[in-house]
Amino acid sequence: MNLIETRNLTKLYGAVIGVNDATLDVPKGVRGLLGPNGAGKSTFLKLVTGQLKPTEGRLTVLGERPWNNPELFRRVGFCPEQDAFYGFLTGFEFVKTLARLSGFDPAEAARRSEASLARVGATEYMHRKIGTYSRGMRQRTKVAQSLVHDPEFLILDEPLSGTDPIGRREMTDLIRSLGKEGRSILVSSHVLHEVQAVTEEFLLMYGGRVLASGNVHEIRGLMNEVPHRITIRCREGRALAHHLMRVLPIAGIEMNDGQGTFSVLTHDPGSFYAGLPAVVAEAGAKITEMVSQDDNLDAVFRYLVTRD
Repeated sequence: MNLIETRNLTKLYGAVIGVNDATLDVPKGVRGLLGPNGAGKSTFLKLVTGQLKPTEGRLTVLGERPWNNPELFRRVGFCPEQDAFYGFLTGFEFVKTLARLSGFDPAEAARRSEASLARVGATEYMHRKIGTYSRGMRQRTKVAQSLVHDPEFLILDEPLSGTDPIGRREMTDLIRSLGKEGRSILVSSHVLHEVQAVTEEFLLMYGGRVLASGNVHEIRGLMNEVPHRITIRCREGRALAHHLMRVLPIAGIEMNDGQGTFSVLTHDPGSFYAGLPAVVAEAGAKITEMVSQDDNLDAVFRYLVTRD
């Protein structure tokens, strides 16, 4: 059973398209949902969490249709992007209230709330009024409430928004840890490196449509018409570039500066990397830095949006 399945899923707001004819199968595991603001991510998540009814098409989550299905909510945890707090409650009271709404008795709700807030690093201030919280504190509290009923599927909408560098690292570590426990997670973000820090499996949305689904390396490998760009820095840059052009499968070379830095364009990165050591030795060069600029989510995003 897949985590999410859609067939021609469409959501219209009058004449405005929120999600456009999406057909995809999302396996269980940790996935990123990527796209710029306005891409349709929030609409897609509201459909997945049963907050919106599809205009057309079919959608199942964990094998069930989410619209008007309260039983499914027991299996799904949702951390929304927007805050919806009562400022006069403490973080502990807020999470405990939602645990009670999930059906737990007062003692069990309190126990679960303390454990959930501790897991996200919010114990220190959980008895303070939420109205006094910073953005990062509120963000941790939202994640805590999404975990309190121990869901098998966790949906996090922009979970790193508003957190400081230490908070980002801790939240990233938490998401990784939850994934290793076997929990399925969908992380929505418009910041590519945030998602790449927790998973290489992703959905990419743009203009209400799902442009790609899968592993970043697999999808990048399908872009045969767009060469990979590999930047190399070495003292003997021009000499090495000449040797590379003569021996290896290269579509072109761009000299970037006078310090020996140049970019290699190749349609066959596997053969290039395999043959590079011998060519470097023959040229008597010493590479001080080499970066594959295109084997990442930024390159995938730029390519798919440009192609569209």
